[in-house]
Amino acid sequence: MTDYFHLALPEDDIRAISSIGLAHLGDGVYELLVRSYLCSHGKATGKDLHRATVALVRASAQAERSAKIWPLLTEEEQSVYKRGRNAHVHTIPASASRADYLAATALESLLGWLYLQGRTARINELFQRMMEEV
Repeated sequence: MTDYFHLALPEDDIRAISSIGLAHLGDGVYELLVRSYLCSHGKATGKDLHRATVALVRASAQAERSAKIWPLLTEEEQSVYKRGRNAHVHTIPASASRADYLAATALESLLGWLYLQGRTARINELFQRMMEEV
């Protein structure tokens, strides 16, 4: 039985996934991290929790946080990030600029890629850096 909480797919399988596919998965990884962060920091009431989550997962917030970790990324991680940023997205929400949306997609692609490799410690390291000064 596959343990979807602790994946470690072969490199060839991960490489076959599109940047949009990686971003789709990474979006879920990032949202789970944000929700866990907020609950563990005392924002556990429904309305406040939802507002705080939305504030942190919107494209502009993700773009801002991705800039904080860029210097920490390895060459391979930067390559995955750039591949995500250059993905052909067809619709951009009205609430986001094109640049912010592409940076958010890049961050999500990176998180999805790391997750599929089973590199949760690296995800956690990057997430903690992103959340400094929040």
